[in-house]
Amino acid sequence: MVADKSKKAKIEEENVEQLDTELVLSIEKLQEIQDDLEKINEKASDEVLEVEQKYNVIRKPVYDKRNEIIKAIPDFWLTAFLSHPALGELLTEEDQKIFKYLSSLDVEDAKDVKSGYSITFYFNPNPFFEDGKLTKTFTFLEEGTTKITATPIKWKEGKGLSNGANHEKNGNKRGLPEESFFTWFSDAQNKEDVEVEMHDEVVILYCFLHFFVRATPSLAQLEL
Repeated sequence: MVADKSKKAKIEEENVEQLDTELVLSIEKLQEIQDDLEKINEKASDEVLEVEQKYNVIRKPVYDKRNEIIKAIPDFWLTAFLSHPALGELLTEEDQKIFKYLSSLDVEDAKDVKSGYSITFYFNPNPFFEDGKLTKTFTFLEEGTTKITATPIKWKEGKGLSNGANHEKNGNKRGLPEESFFTWFSDAQNKEDVEVEMHDEVVILYCFLHFFVRATPSLAQLEL
């Protein structure tokens, strides 16, 4: 009786070993297939990026032509920003005064497309700062954070933003801290990807025509 039990246990052990061996072989084959799929996906991603790089070059003169038309429309960018559901809330009264001088806006991918992009705001000569353009750059890092750099704004004498509040220098008085477009622009601290929200809204605004038309009653009949 004991011998029968021992024989049965040995058979079961051999069956388990056989099953384990078959399972290991199956998993190894699945891993090989997964590796092949990843290689295909990597190749597909590379080819998509190549196509995007090609069409970024083709789009550039079209964007330039578009910007030339926009420059002839008074307060185009101010109107578009104010019509945007998120960015409109960000513009303070002082920001709106400055945005009357905003002449064009460019969003440009990094050369390899996937590593980030920059947003450049072009301003006509104005009484607020010396800069003709302000650029904010977002670089996506491997560890999952976004490196952010921004042009230091050269405010003119008596002008500036302190913690988001405008302060025309008048003795020691300063405005209270206030969130604004320029506090967002000047914030150059690295962010977790999930925290980088406002720059995505600016990129969405690059499809700006909808926002401008929506805010202009005389154009309400246009279907865009």
